[in-house]
Amino acid sequence: MDATRSTFRYPTVNVDGVDIFYREAGPKDAPTVLLLHGFPSSSRMYESLMPFLAREFHLIAPDYPGFGNSEAPPPHRYAYTFDNLARSIEQFTDALKLDRHVLFMADYGGPVGFRLAMARPEKVTGIVVQNAVAHEEGLGPLWETRKAFWKDRAQHEDRLWLNLASPDALKGRHVGTSPDPQRYDPDNWRDEQHFLARPGQAAIQTDLFYDYRTNLESYPRWQAWLREHQPPTLVTWGKYDPSFTVSGAHAYQRDVPDAEVHVLDAGHFALEEATDGIATLTLDFLRRVHRTE
Repeated sequence: MDATRSTFRYPTVNVDGVDIFYREAGPKDAPTVLLLHGFPSSSRMYESLMPFLAREFHLIAPDYPGFGNSEAPPPHRYAYTFDNLARSIEQFTDALKLDRHVLFMADYGGPVGFRLAMARPEKVTGIVVQNAVAHEEGLGPLWETRKAFWKDRAQHEDRLWLNLASPDALKGRHVGTSPDPQRYDPDNWRDEQHFLARPGQAAIQTDLFYDYRTNLESYPRWQAWLREHQPPTLVTWGKYDPSFTVSGAHAYQRDVPDAEVHVLDAGHFALEEATDGIATLTLDFLRRVHRTE
């Protein structure tokens, strides 16, 4: 693994006036995997996975505007919607001259990645889904508060923040219903808490989550895209996730019957508890995708 660490780079590129930080690893002439992170994490969530893949694949993991080490313009300068995040990442791929790639999508990475796929299907060689929902039955009970927020933002904003970004919510998103919570590093959610406490973050993340309702409206279009294009698909799903149910994992097989689905003893951020298993499954999947291209 030491040999691959020497290929890690941590650059920043300006995209339409916004500085986007990204992690890069592996040979630049190898097939590319674009890793799209979740909330309220950043590309850092892929640090444990990337060394396993970097010997054979070119890995690019950006932080979205407003997340991680990327610039966080105030909402009056940058519209925090999923359409706009996807547009920024699309321009980011243009700036890096990325051509065809596998999309690895976790949580918020699903809404960003499906928008990229629909805009440029010819660039997508396959998809890896890790606890990213594209079917409404994948939404668990926590979403009742979130749906109430979409119906009446002013009335439910305080409850939404407790549900989404309070210290208990941050810890719960990682640990979920795991029978072995001691396997989870508390630095992960404490770092997220520090990130969310930065000036302007409450407004940024609340605006973006208010726009999340557009993802549910888009589910039928994403499902139609899957049925039409039948991309090679790997689903790895942590079953202790308090937000997204296991039904959301199996639902992908309705649209892509050949999708490979693995339900793991892990939580929402499944890489924290099942790094080795996800790495093995992903590496095998990537090899098969590129063997058949």
